[in-house]
Amino acid sequence: MVLSVLVTSAFAHRHDSLNGTWTLMPDRSDFAGGSPITAGRITIYDRQGNIYISRNFTYAAGNETISYSFSTDGGEGSSIHEGKSFKSKARWEGDVLRVTTTQSAGGTTIARYSAGPEGVLTLTFERPGQRPIALAFARQ
Repeated sequence: MVLSVLVTSAFAHRHDSLNGTWTLMPDRSDFAGGSPITAGRITIYDRQGNIYISRNFTYAAGNETISYSFSTDGGEGSSIHEGKSFKSKARWEGDVLRVTTTQSAGGTTIARYSAGPEGVLTLTFERPGQRPIALAFARQ
């Protein structure tokens, strides 16, 4: 019983390590040949299994800013972003937060958020048939 509580506490502590606001480090990111992001900010809050994620990215091409946010309790939830509907589901894989997003048109993106050495958050986007995008963020 005590071991179970200690293990649960250890996992919860690692999940809390992603909480907060993070700022993009473009020079340490790999855009996989796509349009570079010149500025970005992510906010993550995980409280007792309720996860809130907000992302704001400004792209070099066209000086376009994209904002995206959603909340989940681990179950699949539907949202609308810029007139397009999508479903997202978040779950923990060890100390990595995995968010699978499926758009109504059928495209799926897997985003993985992980805390690394030196206080760097890595966000990796995976899309079928494309090279993964890896973005590095510093805690704000």
